[in-house]
Amino acid sequence: MAIKGPKGTHDIIFNEINKWHIVESKLTELMQLYDYNEIRTPIFESTELFLRGVGDTTDIVDKEMYTFLDKGNRSITLRPEGTASVARAFIEHSGFNEVLPSKFYYIGPMFRYSRPQTGRYRQFHQFGIEVIGSINPYLDGEILELMMNIFISLGIKNLKLEINSVGCPSCRPLHKEKLKNYLKKNYSDLCPTCQGRYEKNPLRIFDCKNLQCQEIINNGPLITDNLCEECDDHFKKVKYYLEMTNVEYLINKKMVRGLDYYTKTAFEITAGKEGAQSSLGGGGRYDGLIEELGGPNLPGIGFAIGLERVVLTMEEQGLFDKLDNKHDKVYVANVSENNINTTIKLVQELRKNGVVAINDIMSRKLKNQFKYANKINADYVIIIGDDEIVNHIYPLKNMNTGEQIYCSLDELIKILRGV
Repeated sequence: MAIKGPKGTHDIIFNEINKWHIVESKLTELMQLYDYNEIRTPIFESTELFLRGVGDTTDIVDKEMYTFLDKGNRSITLRPEGTASVARAFIEHSGFNEVLPSKFYYIGPMFRYSRPQTGRYRQFHQFGIEVIGSINPYLDGEILELMMNIFISLGIKNLKLEINSVGCPSCRPLHKEKLKNYLKKNYSDLCPTCQGRYEKNPLRIFDCKNLQCQEIINNGPLITDNLCEECDDHFKKVKYYLEMTNVEYLINKKMVRGLDYYTKTAFEITAGKEGAQSSLGGGGRYDGLIEELGGPNLPGIGFAIGLERVVLTMEEQGLFDKLDNKHDKVYVANVSENNINTTIKLVQELRKNGVVAINDIMSRKLKNQFKYANKINADYVIIIGDDEIVNHIYPLKNMNTGEQIYCSLDELIKILRGV
């Protein structure tokens, strides 16, 4: 019996990988425009990093982490998200001694043990950005604008940006106390998970999907009604930036996000078919995280985008045909094995000049070479026979139109490079 991939994983293979290349090339292009530098961190970290950084009251830490003991009896966790790893790397490599703010982006796999479903896997891929060192609310606005620009540049429709302020250590305790007083009379009606959250982090009850918990929490006190002066002013300036730059947004006063490290600005972007919106990504400010992990008191903000969700949404909206980034593909066919030397040298010359070129490596007959060229969606076919070897004039057939012309090597290269 053939061995299959582990449950909750998926292979990105054949034509599917081309869609990912389209998305990733657009992402890296935008990162250059906004002057972000790539960072690559290990896919596993010390478990303590996520206990301290993400928070032991979150579903990620409580239920979803892949944690194991290595051969040195150290507790290791496959990274469930990217922010804590970036923060750890920033501290470890003394990023606070570099010019601030530090602006990073990352692309890579994350791991969470959850029920697999469409667009959601146990090994999944995220693109994210992190900016460390600036408390300026206009930075929050720029990051929200950048996140929207990513999806707009990919052509995704029905976008909805929701924002909120989740306060800070100064104003959150007051809201927490009011919330606990409100929930106290309904404590017995809360689900077991939310009863546990009641003591540790009642704000997380806003995230609960249980309908009864939602009914209870819906009329509870909101953090936006209890913001301190600093948080209230910060949120007003974020909204001002969005209005100034014509970025449409909605305020979701019940949004708290799923991680403990968030402060002030929190946000999420959804998209999809009308009436069936799905989350593409989100993020927020984490002004205490660097210090919590042993670094200096530096603010930070970032977001993460689920690439599986992005690809799925683009497929649903039929966008990949409009974003085809492939180069013209040329298949060099040889009439007989006697011509193989010339065929190989021509392919090498085309590749040196930036042309995607391939030749037969299966000893096919000429007729079957043309069939193969069709199957691999070659845009052009060049046929190498005795006359072509002698005269150095090559027949170039356009496989889309059927038109065939004869040209020299220099002319071939110009045509195929679109010069």
